[in-house]
Amino acid sequence: MGQFDDVEGGASSTAPESPQRTYTVQSGDSLSKIAREMYGEASQWKRIYEANRDRIDNPDLIQPGWELVIP
Repeated sequence: MGQFDDVEGGASSTAPESPQRTYTVQSGDSLSKIAREMYGEASQWKRIYEANRDRIDNPDLIQPGWELVIP
């Protein structure tokens, strides 16, 4: 019998979740520009908007310096 024959596979309950990405808004940025950079498609801007609804009232008005969550 091998040394690890009685070890079962599976996910660890203590493993950290994948780190959440963030992006700091720069002058001239828009959600579609950020989405194009992060996802390769400007049309994915709604993903960023939905993840940051607590900060973004109007998706057309984001401010430099804001740190946005990138889902």
